[in-house]
Amino acid sequence: MSLLEGGDVAPCRPVGTTPAFVIFQFPVSACGTAMREEGGYVVYENELSSSYEVASGPLGSIRRDSVHELSFQCRYFGSQVVSLVAEVNTVPPPLPVTAQGPLSVELRLANGQCDAKGCSDANVYSSYYSGADYPVTKVLRDPVYVEVRILERTDPNIVLTLQHCWATSTSSPVSLPQWTLLVDGCPYHDDRYLTTLVPVDHSSGLPNPTHYKRFIFQMFTFVDAVFLPSQIKTVFIHCSTAVCHPSATDSCERRCGRHRRHATKGVQLSGETAVVSSEEVIVVTSQPAALDRRVSDSDHQVPQSLSYGLLGVAALAVLAVSALVLAVMWRSRPRLQAIKL
Repeated sequence: MSLLEGGDVAPCRPVGTTPAFVIFQFPVSACGTAMREEGGYVVYENELSSSYEVASGPLGSIRRDSVHELSFQCRYFGSQVVSLVAEVNTVPPPLPVTAQGPLSVELRLANGQCDAKGCSDANVYSSYYSGADYPVTKVLRDPVYVEVRILERTDPNIVLTLQHCWATSTSSPVSLPQWTLLVDGCPYHDDRYLTTLVPVDHSSGLPNPTHYKRFIFQMFTFVDAVFLPSQIKTVFIHCSTAVCHPSATDSCERRCGRHRRHATKGVQLSGETAVVSSEEVIVVTSQPAALDRRVSDSDHQVPQSLSYGLLGVAALAVLAVSALVLAVMWRSRPRLQAIKL
């Protein structure tokens, strides 16, 4: 069976057959269907015809199958009023329209001063070095408190992300030598002294915590590749940054693990990254008197075990001196001599 047009090509060919039925499903305007208006109705009409086999011989052709033709039509009212039930589903508001524009990002160093007892890593980001404080001096293994922040933006729906952070011996971020601090926003695992990420949330008191990223690393010095004992005493810190818009399934915050890192699925607003750099930091060999460090009461206290040890040594010294004095007095006392009568 076939329709007027289309033959055995979709959508005009049958979609199903049984011993008693042939099923067709096709658009009303396809497969040779004719449309006309009749008495307020719209009529679609087509025709089914059976197929037959033709046998060809050297002197002619014959067929033994009878031909069946079936006309059918679909009639629809030309106009009709029907009721429609609509169900409204709430959807999240669309993302704001974004466009590329200037974005200012700053990298600065906290001076690590904290007057409170029992300071945490987050508490030391209360004051920062100013331009007049540079170059800053640090001793090897001193903590360096780094902060990267977005400037002149109040949109709470954007998140600052750190991609890579590294250090160089000059102000150029592409100069050599280099040392990696963060990789894809996570601590560089080939460093024995891992960089520490400092969370920034609403407890920090900042108006837009997602505009900030903080981390701490221990101070080091570059070594000359030719003259290994020679030290390069200047260090500059650099970070490549991007701005991300969180999605419904991702907050743009990376999760750092030992084996794999969580990929950010949010919408990155800027197609390019921005590199920010610090001012000069100088490595010194001894602790300067005015070097910044956390103020702790423990710096001025003698360990309890050491105090007990000193008291024990003092007591033994007193006992030894007393024994020596008694021995001298015993030997120098007057002796009585016996006289025979």
